[in-house]
Amino acid sequence: MSQHKTIDIHAHIFPEETMRQLQKAAPSLALRLKSIDERSGILEIAGITQKPFPREAWDLDLRLQDMDKSQVDIQLLSNTPQTFLYEQEASLGAACAEIQNDQIASITRKNPDRFMGLATLPMQAPERAAQELRRAMGSLGLLGFHLASNIHGRNLDDPDLEPVWEAAQTLGAFVLVHPFKVAAGERLKSYYLKNLIGNPLDTTIAAASLIFGGVIERYPAISFCFAHGGGFVPYQAGRFIHGWNVRPEPKQFLGEGPAESLGRMYYDTILHSAATLKFLIDSVGASHVLLGSDYPFDMGYYDGVRQVRSLSIPQSDQELILGDTAKAMLGKASQGGNEEK
Repeated sequence: MSQHKTIDIHAHIFPEETMRQLQKAAPSLALRLKSIDERSGILEIAGITQKPFPREAWDLDLRLQDMDKSQVDIQLLSNTPQTFLYEQEASLGAACAEIQNDQIASITRKNPDRFMGLATLPMQAPERAAQELRRAMGSLGLLGFHLASNIHGRNLDDPDLEPVWEAAQTLGAFVLVHPFKVAAGERLKSYYLKNLIGNPLDTTIAAASLIFGGVIERYPAISFCFAHGGGFVPYQAGRFIHGWNVRPEPKQFLGEGPAESLGRMYYDTILHSAATLKFLIDSVGASHVLLGSDYPFDMGYYDGVRQVRSLSIPQSDQELILGDTAKAMLGKASQGGNEEK
């Protein structure tokens, strides 16, 4: 048997027990899962309607079957983006984050060979978010946190977020940055462009804010991974570097230039194109690309293992992408959490 494990670092979950506890603790969210059939339901929460909401988001047996079909040994579980809840009052947001983190941790404890987990944090209250991250990585054994691309409209270089970065730096956290409530605007209302263009656009804004705001430079122990192949960042990295060289504005908070921060970033494989994935690997290196699926949503990609295996790259690079880099990175995060206990 191969010593290499395939690790999907981008997989969402919303367990039924989490739903029940959120309904009890936070009735103001008006959480409801309705019109359920054998494949999906309709999720309503905090004014958001997700249709369809796939059954695999809460059905663990279906999830495990799909993992086996996709040749995924381990999923790194994170909350569904609909439950970031950054617009909620701070104490309610903190309570909802605790419920979600407790339930993800419970699943990982019961299935340690198949699942690891990330926390969600009440980022609208950075001190409480830092406290919850320490609890999640210390007491619960989670390995970092899942982060929206903006905090209720604020970019990720907002100075108020420094307590979170300080805690994440100390813990060596893994951070998966995922688009949500994106900077779409009126021109992206048609043709599902809010997702097709808006999602990678907002991820790009998030990455650029972390780069030019100096966050990645100041906190090198945090492993930032950007969903959906990093949005437009890999294709426009040269523009970031050129802009820093010729313009004063990008230099305001970034001392060493963007190339160094770009070199510390990680990207998942969800690009829906082998040629584009090969470009990403060639651009950033195999050791900075991690298997991801966006499970279980319809815009995910569930044949990532076979896609990576089909690429004309060395087998050692394939193993880095499929799990070896994630294993090492998440092991570092686990050690940081153990030291917090």
